[in-house]
Amino acid sequence: MASAAEQLASNLNFSAFAKAEELKKRIWFTLGALLVYRLGTYIPMPGINPEAFAQAFNQAQSGIIGMFNMFAGGAVERMAIFALGIMPYISASIIMQLMTTVVPSLEQMKKEGEQGRKVINQYTRYGTVILAAFQAYGIAIGLEGAANVVTDPGWFFRASTVITLVGGTMFLMWLGEQITSRGIGNGISLIIFAGIVAGLPAAVVQTLELGRQGSLATWIILAVIILAVVVIGFIVFMERAQRRLLIQYPKRQMGNRMFEGNTSFLPLKLNTAGVIPPIFASSLLLVPATLAGFGQGSGNEWLTYITAALGHGQPLFMVAYAGMIIFFCFFYTAIVFNPSDTADNLKKHGGFIPGIRPGERTAQYIDYVLTRITTVGAIYITIVCLLPEFLISATGVPFYFGGTSLLIVVSVTMDTVSQIQGHLLAHQYEGLVKKAKLRGRRR
Repeated sequence: MASAAEQLASNLNFSAFAKAEELKKRIWFTLGALLVYRLGTYIPMPGINPEAFAQAFNQAQSGIIGMFNMFAGGAVERMAIFALGIMPYISASIIMQLMTTVVPSLEQMKKEGEQGRKVINQYTRYGTVILAAFQAYGIAIGLEGAANVVTDPGWFFRASTVITLVGGTMFLMWLGEQITSRGIGNGISLIIFAGIVAGLPAAVVQTLELGRQGSLATWIILAVIILAVVVIGFIVFMERAQRRLLIQYPKRQMGNRMFEGNTSFLPLKLNTAGVIPPIFASSLLLVPATLAGFGQGSGNEWLTYITAALGHGQPLFMVAYAGMIIFFCFFYTAIVFNPSDTADNLKKHGGFIPGIRPGERTAQYIDYVLTRITTVGAIYITIVCLLPEFLISATGVPFYFGGTSLLIVVSVTMDTVSQIQGHLLAHQYEGLVKKAKLRGRRR
């Protein structure tokens, strides 16, 4: 009986999808934009010796550069025009969000609504250009410091590298905004998602090849596969977890009509910040690699030491990564959810939490509950991101199977699927409204 009901629901969803022309256009636009992004990761940057760069990259890919390459969809490995990826935009977003909580004028601008957000977004774009130029110049200096990588070192190569990489980042930023407005899902997250997924087949083949050669034991490969499945199931369970606060509304009289009191719930997600904390933390951990690029050939051994210490799987990397994840979990949750505003909205509409006085006491209670569940959510994200890293660093399995990549892939997939379902429901609702109007006209 249950299977028949599930089959009927799936048939209805398929028929609704077949009729939803707007949704299909959005999906095709998203796929086309991601295809353009993937093609850009194969267009090489001018002035680079591919063979010499491949040798230099193979020596450094086990460190933070390997993580950079994962988020850039393999563009770093090929030194393509999208080698910087979308990370400068994410870093600029972090800085702007920090400044909106510190600078009163920016905080006021944020409260002005759509117009204020447009100005802040424009400032974020300016910051993206500055950070991308800074990182691109560091990459140019670092490439010139490597042996035989640059065919013609000098200011012309540095200028062309900065222009090419900054242009690639700005194009990806624009492409992500277009996906968000005209496609399905969050454009920036989908670009990172596409970069990670594109490298998964190669990582699987590499792991199986290591097993065939005897470098990895068969039981280790099976354990990693089982661990990945368990982590995916754990992520899905935790991402759907909610703490529901009971909200009651008293009887109200509007004019001559009396409305009965009802109850509802205020859902608080266990992980309000989503995939933002690991992405932000990874973005900030790429800064030492950029600084080390500036120090190439200048005798700054401490930069090289810090970059090596922040390599993938190193103790300093684990501690810094965990600390940044926990910080951004609380920081981003505080930005996207304001308990005082929520309490004021409940008070305006007559709603209250049983046993809690409306107003300031309600805001304090919501903040208390939100802090507790955010603590659990921060621990959950830290475990998911770091536990596989310990195992991977001990076994040598490619870190595409790491917790960070799995968290991003699963979370972005769930978010995109939920948006598709939302469009399907909206399409079905519009169809019902049209039918009701037609029946009313016939009568």
